[in-house]
Amino acid sequence: MGALMLQGTGSDVGKSVLVAGLCRAFANRGLRVRPFKPQNMSNNAAVTVDGGEIGRAQALQAMACRVEPHTDMNPVLLKPQADHTSQLVVHGRVRGTLGGSNFRAARGTLLPDVLESWQRLRAQCDVVVVEGAGSPAEINLRAGDIANMGFARAANVPVVLVGDIDRGGVIAAIVGTRAVIDPADAAMIHGFIINKFRGDPALFEDGYRQIEALSGWRGHGVVPWLAASARLPSEDAVVLERHARDGAGTIRVACPILPRIANFDDLDPLKAESGISLVMVPPGQPIPADCALIVLPGSKATIADMAALREQGWDIDILAHHRRGGRILGICGGFQMLGRHIHDPHGIEGPQREIDGLGLLDVETVLTPDKALRRVHGTALEQAFDGFEMHMGETSGPDGQRPFALLDGARADGAVSADGRVMGSYVHGALASTGLRAALLAMLGVHSDRTDHTASVDAALDAIANDLETHLDVDALLKLAQEAPLA
Repeated sequence: MGALMLQGTGSDVGKSVLVAGLCRAFANRGLRVRPFKPQNMSNNAAVTVDGGEIGRAQALQAMACRVEPHTDMNPVLLKPQADHTSQLVVHGRVRGTLGGSNFRAARGTLLPDVLESWQRLRAQCDVVVVEGAGSPAEINLRAGDIANMGFARAANVPVVLVGDIDRGGVIAAIVGTRAVIDPADAAMIHGFIINKFRGDPALFEDGYRQIEALSGWRGHGVVPWLAASARLPSEDAVVLERHARDGAGTIRVACPILPRIANFDDLDPLKAESGISLVMVPPGQPIPADCALIVLPGSKATIADMAALREQGWDIDILAHHRRGGRILGICGGFQMLGRHIHDPHGIEGPQREIDGLGLLDVETVLTPDKALRRVHGTALEQAFDGFEMHMGETSGPDGQRPFALLDGARADGAVSADGRVMGSYVHGALASTGLRAALLAMLGVHSDRTDHTASVDAALDAIANDLETHLDVDALLKLAQEAPLA
C-alpha cells in the first residue's frame, strides 16, 4: 500500500480538484484508490454508505475512485456555525462543538481518531491520496496540527506542495513555505506542482527552475486552468461571490448567500441548465425582482441565518416576490425559514432560542439534538429522485399535510403551500435527478436540457485525469507514493 499527500501554499489553491483528478488517474490505471482528508472545515457535506457525514470534496474524491464514500475518508469534520463555534463531527457523528478558545487544545487530542481511520483505509487499497487543509506555512497553527504536517509525520506520508499561479506570487509562496517551516517538516516535502496556469507554460520555465533551485524540491509539472473543474461541486463558500452569476439563460433563479450557507452544491444542476441564469446574491445586494424562482439554501445555523436574512432586507424581497406570484423553494434550513417559527429549546445553535420565520408555509420547526443522516429515494412532482437528509430538527404543521415528497415509499417530507408556489424539503441533492429537475423547470416555463448531472460530473473527472496525465509526471508521483515507508 502506498500514499501521497497534497498540501497547499494556501487555501483554495486547487488541492481538492487535484486529489480528485489523481484519484481518477490512478483508478484508470487499474489501482484500488481511496481519498483521505484528516481534518476538514466545511458546511458542504455528504452522507456516507455507513450512515455518517464527511466533507463534500471527499465524497467527490470517492466518486473519482469509483467507490462509495465512507466516514474513514474524512475522520474529523468541523462545520462552522454561529458565534465563532464549529460543530465537531468525528467518524461521521457529532461529538459536540469547538470554539476559538478550545479549538487548538482539542484538535491535538483527535490525532488517534485520525490515525484509526487512516489504518483502516490504507488496508483496503493500493494507494491513498491525502489532501491537506490550509497550508503548512501557517506555522502559528503547527502545534497540535492534524491537518498537514502533524498528520504527514505521524503517518510518514510523502508530501507534494501545490502552488496557485493564478493568484500571483507563486514563487514566493513555495520558496517562502520552505523558508518558514520546521526542517523536519520540510524533509517530508518531495516536490511541488504549479496549478491554474493560463497561457503558454513555456513562459514560466525560468520561474519553474528558480523554484527548484531555491527550494531544493523537484517540480512535478504545471497544470493548466482545468475547464472541466467548473462541472464539479465546490466545497468552499469563498467561490460563491466570485461567481455571482452563472449561465446565460433567460429565466433567473436567485439564491441569497447566507453567512452559514450549507450544501450549496444543491444548486449545481440548475446552474448547468442552458435556460437558467443562476444568481447568487451577495450581502448588500437585493434579490432581483425579475427572478422566477428564489431558492433558500441549506444552513448550518438556521436561526442566525434567518436573522441575517432580515438584516439584509431579503425578507422584504422574498415576500414581495411571493406577492407578485413568484415561486420559492426552501431546502433543509431554507425550508425551516419558510415556516412561521423556529424553536431551539436546547440551545443547539447558540444563545438565541427562537425566531420568527417568513410565514410562507404554515409549519413550525423545533431543533433537536439528534441529527438525521440518511440516504433516501423518493417521489416528488410525480418524479423519482435520490438524495440525502442531514438536519437537526423536526418540522410540522398544516402545510405538512401537503408534503413535497414521499420518501422510501411512505414517509412524508417537506410541505407545499395551498397555492403550490412555496415548497420546502429536507432532502439535499434531489435536483440532480433529471426528471424532478425537469418538472420544476416546467413550472417556470423552461424546457430542461435533461442532462444526466451525475454522468456529467463523472465525465469531468475523466477529463481532469486526462489533463493531469498530460501535464504532470504522474509516473513519478505514483512511484513516490508506492515507495513511501508508511508508519
